[in-house]
Amino acid sequence: MAPAPNQGSSIAAIAGGLAAIGIWRLLAVAAPQMAALGIMMQTETDFGSRLCYLLAWGTLNFFFIALLRRPALSGALSLTLVVALVLLSRFKHEVVQMTANFVDLMVIDHDTASFLLTIFPNLRWSLIGAGLVTLPLMYALWWLDPFRVRPLPALACKLACLAALAGYAVTWPDEDWRGYYDDGYLSKFARSGVTAVSDFINYGFMESDAVAGEHLKIPLMDSCHPAGRRPNIILIHDESSFDIRAAEGVKVPPGYGAQFKSYDGVERKFLAESNGGPSWFTEYNVLAGLSSRSFGRFAYFVTRIASGRVERGLPLALRRCGYNTLSLYPAFGAFMSARSFQATTGIQRFYDARDLGAKDIEPDHFFYDKALRLMAEQPPGAPLFTFVYLAANHFPWKTPLRADLTPSWRPLGNAPVIDEYLRRQAMSASDYAAFVAGLKKKFPAQPFLIVRYGDHQPEFAPHLLDPSLDEAGVGKKLEKYDPRYFATYYAIDAINFEPVKSPAVMDTIDAAYLPLVIQEAAGIPLDPSFEEQKHIMFRCNGLFYACKDGAEARRFNRLLIDAGMIKGL
Repeated sequence: MAPAPNQGSSIAAIAGGLAAIGIWRLLAVAAPQMAALGIMMQTETDFGSRLCYLLAWGTLNFFFIALLRRPALSGALSLTLVVALVLLSRFKHEVVQMTANFVDLMVIDHDTASFLLTIFPNLRWSLIGAGLVTLPLMYALWWLDPFRVRPLPALACKLACLAALAGYAVTWPDEDWRGYYDDGYLSKFARSGVTAVSDFINYGFMESDAVAGEHLKIPLMDSCHPAGRRPNIILIHDESSFDIRAAEGVKVPPGYGAQFKSYDGVERKFLAESNGGPSWFTEYNVLAGLSSRSFGRFAYFVTRIASGRVERGLPLALRRCGYNTLSLYPAFGAFMSARSFQATTGIQRFYDARDLGAKDIEPDHFFYDKALRLMAEQPPGAPLFTFVYLAANHFPWKTPLRADLTPSWRPLGNAPVIDEYLRRQAMSASDYAAFVAGLKKKFPAQPFLIVRYGDHQPEFAPHLLDPSLDEAGVGKKLEKYDPRYFATYYAIDAINFEPVKSPAVMDTIDAAYLPLVIQEAAGIPLDPSFEEQKHIMFRCNGLFYACKDGAEARRFNRLLIDAGMIKGL
């Protein structure tokens, strides 16, 4: 006969099982909190950023608790969002050298999703797979969670954390240059939320005067009647290029500097509005003819915000004068909404890296050869505006780009990064000379006006210009828009055409004036908006946003809004 069960041991086993279940339930509540603290210690670097992290974590956690009443599930959801933010910030920093901030959410659009799916074609299935794994885990946490929290106390805690976070962010706002550091993901995101929402409430996406005392006439499509023959116009975006002789002690190859001079032998300065990375700032300047600085904290997203809203610029002005417009772009067209932004400013045919068959970073001759082919395919009878966006001098410079193209190159004795930069500039100068020769051969009787510009200085330039500066010192110089760290070059060349002499072709100009300079040099009559901007240029001696602390730019923005050229900003 089987022995009778021991009642005491059964009760002990049951109690032990319940205790084990209780431990697991407590762990379900505690684990997300401990993981969040671990992430904070790994990613936040000082007391202020850690305090903001904790306040942001509390705001997020108590929000879910007020909604769901279950702290384990709320902690897991909060942790999931924080981990996703960290991963997205690191990805963004790898691509554009800046971490994610709250404005990314404010301006998220179809192009953003399209760009991510283009460079990560399996992302859609990864997200679906993550959802299939996450949902059962969330249900398990719902069941395991032994606690229930009343909504009102949780809501009060959430509001207290949010108020403390807002007070800290307003009292000690995060400095813009810290966005380029690969750390502090949650604290920077949270603080940027406070300042971005505040700025948006105060002046919207773009600064402008409340009213203007005068009005611009809206230009008509058939109102442009230039005297003489209209030249084909080629605008060349020379990536990260400037005259490195601005820094002391750099050894340069023989003949260096000729590529920065115009047809008349003059080397002219171009004051960009970015340094080290965001080429799309200058893209906005030279196509819209306006300042990215008018967007304040939203400037980083200027092309995405301006897409569909800023219907003014060089391509549109040239189309009114009978030009066809063409653009060659070295990245995917969805990047920073480049395709839709350029279409808004008047580009009719846009070819991105996929359309052109570009693979990673291509030498300049790749885009010049494509430009020659596409220009030859355009219908005859109308002049053509071609925007050629180069990429060969893009970072990184730690590894050689197509060393086989410069077999005779020898190191100059600078730091390896500097020598690689100079080698690529030499490649660019050679490819440009070949492009000019190709234009003369392929279009022997056609007139051309060619304008090149450096879109910004390379990322190493501030330390080269002033080796005594640390990262914080560089950040402060850039934040104050010290011209020394934003000066590049612009150069004008011509084939079968004599550029028109104009006082607007100054030795130093802000980037936003380049469309005006191009039209003046080409002999194109200015529409009312560019005529007004010309008056500003002369009053401010080539400065735009920096003139009168932005007053001229704010007034001009209001004129364009009233004329219907800027909408919804």
